[in-house]
Amino acid sequence: MFRSALLLFVLALVLPAAVKKDPFGRTPAGEAVDIYTLTNAAGLEARIMTYGATVVSLKAPDKGGQKADVLLGFDSLDGYLKEHPYMGAIVGRYGNRIAKGQFSLNGKSYRLAVNNGPNALHGGLRGFDKRVWTAEAKADSVVLKYSSAAGEEGYPGKLDVTVTYTITPANELRIDYRAVADQDTVANLTNHAYFNLSGEPTILNHLVKLEADRFTPVDTDLIPTGEIRSVAGTPFDFRKETPVGTRINASDEQITFGKGYDHNWVLNGPPGTLRKAAEVYSPRSGRLLTVSTTEPGVQFYTGNFLDGSLKGKGGKKYSQRAALCLETQHYPNSPNQPTFPTTVVKKGVPMTSTTVWQFSTR
Repeated sequence: MFRSALLLFVLALVLPAAVKKDPFGRTPAGEAVDIYTLTNAAGLEARIMTYGATVVSLKAPDKGGQKADVLLGFDSLDGYLKEHPYMGAIVGRYGNRIAKGQFSLNGKSYRLAVNNGPNALHGGLRGFDKRVWTAEAKADSVVLKYSSAAGEEGYPGKLDVTVTYTITPANELRIDYRAVADQDTVANLTNHAYFNLSGEPTILNHLVKLEADRFTPVDTDLIPTGEIRSVAGTPFDFRKETPVGTRINASDEQITFGKGYDHNWVLNGPPGTLRKAAEVYSPRSGRLLTVSTTEPGVQFYTGNFLDGSLKGKGGKKYSQRAALCLETQHYPNSPNQPTFPTTVVKKGVPMTSTTVWQFSTR
């Protein structure tokens, strides 16, 4: 066992990553969609398509060395073209919610497309997840670009976005974001991957640790109230590794509002520095996912609104809590909360951030 692990480690250091491009279908408008497969010698494989800059699959080895896909999603482009909850996609221009679909910037009010009750969610009716991005393959990465026109979904200014997925010898998938605007605007970019590290029907037995002493409580529409509250003594305390299911049905107002966990945690440490945000461990598979980010927050979501009506890979029905999400991000509704870290992208000043998903076993 030790020799095998050592051999994989050595191979990962000396063998280069590989990137392969294949066609993946066409949109109803006739736009060609490609898929890129990134692999390394240590056993990690990521497949990323140009529709929505979406991570379609992510195969990682378990404690026995067997690779399996740890993401919910679909087998073909058709599944992604239908209505689904942003599986594996880049969401924007503003990930998460903006209250009432409106905000003010530089003394001017803007009204956004609303698609979540009275609120704007994940970019609106046709956000970045429903756009075909251009792509270029590099030695160990794929670089995807999309230019969001001024006024798209109600947002001011043109925003040129670049998302780079890189596979590393350390069994990481690194996501680098860059956005440049031609006038002041707001943006909040993240990836909406749904993780299940074991293949079990739910993630209630997954153990989660969040590097966060505080979270942002929400109202009944899941809009932050503006308060930043300590996790101590609440079901939101994941400072020690805890099974997801331990307190997910607790008698707590915030749990009731979210139908489980669907909240933003305020990450410890200075935003802008790459630091550990979360760990997820599956005792069954032995897989350990470590998430690091430069972002100030992470939205921990436990698939509460999955209801079994959606059929995914292999025809599998995705039921409630079939997966969890760790959306590294700025806080929801930040454009309307001046005490939250700003999401304003100043004209000509690049906005950048990085998130890393690292896979290992124990």
